[in-house]
Amino acid sequence: MKKLLTLVILFTSTIASAGTLVINSNQSGESSMAGFNSYVEAFKAAHPEVTVVVNEFEHEAYKTAIRNFLTAEAPDVAVWFAGNRMKFFVDQGLFQDVSDVWEDAGLNDLMASSKGSLTVDGKQYGVPWGYYQWGVYYRKDIYDANGISIPKTYDEFLDNCKKLKANGIASVGIGTKYLWTAAGWFDYLNLRTNGLDYHIDLMLGKTKYTDEGVVNTFKNWARAVDAGCFMDDHQNYSWQEAQAPLINGEAASYLIGNFIVPNLPEDTQAQLDFYQFPPIDPSLELGEDAPTEIIFMPSNAQNVENGKKFMAFFSQPENLTYMNAVS
Repeated sequence: MKKLLTLVILFTSTIASAGTLVINSNQSGESSMAGFNSYVEAFKAAHPEVTVVVNEFEHEAYKTAIRNFLTAEAPDVAVWFAGNRMKFFVDQGLFQDVSDVWEDAGLNDLMASSKGSLTVDGKQYGVPWGYYQWGVYYRKDIYDANGISIPKTYDEFLDNCKKLKANGIASVGIGTKYLWTAAGWFDYLNLRTNGLDYHIDLMLGKTKYTDEGVVNTFKNWARAVDAGCFMDDHQNYSWQEAQAPLINGEAASYLIGNFIVPNLPEDTQAQLDFYQFPPIDPSLELGEDAPTEIIFMPSNAQNVENGKKFMAFFSQPENLTYMNAVS
């Protein structure tokens, strides 16, 4: 009788465990967290049989945490980025092939433009749920007050830096306490110096960082430093902390993604506008940074069925539209 009771308890525990979907999220910003959690609530309403547990991580801490939880107690699904940042983990066998989700949910047609960045050796390893462009967000009032306009070339951009510097204003706000903001600058300078194909080959390791093209990229970066483009002490600030000079008028612009906009006060947003990073070599097409955010399934996920159900639900146009509307 005791043995039978033990088996019943174990069986009941297994059923409860099988119905729990564990999600790890890096959506720690106020608006992004609200959007993500609203989506989770929509999924729970559509699938009341699934118990959902969301583990929320601070955005920067997540970048370290993912390396730990993928090799230890992994969630069923988690948030990450497409492209090379995804491929790094795929190559280590830590992401699960979810090509069947693409097929079953009709994503090969619906998400055709994003499929390449989710594909390694012909297989898909996540589903996209959003992307955003990077570019120069600038204060129109500061530009107007200092007699400068949107630069059409990199030389004009540097001239703007010099004029603003002479008036005690940093042309560019930036926080490099976490280095990905500086990596965005490298992306654009390399794209404008050497072109998209070169940049892709560099990211894939086909071109060395000691190559002459990369040397020329850093020479162009040095020109921006010499022109006084950047705010002082940027190494001490996170990207959020570096918003303050843009808000109070001590900096005129910020090269970053459009996630910066909801963080700014309404009166700052009213003065904000956007332009593409200007060309350096006019013969090159203007490639852009547009990070794609994904939901993926770790290789050692426990609740595969509900995890794939979540991914398919997440990827449908009406659900993505809803989530973006509330975030």
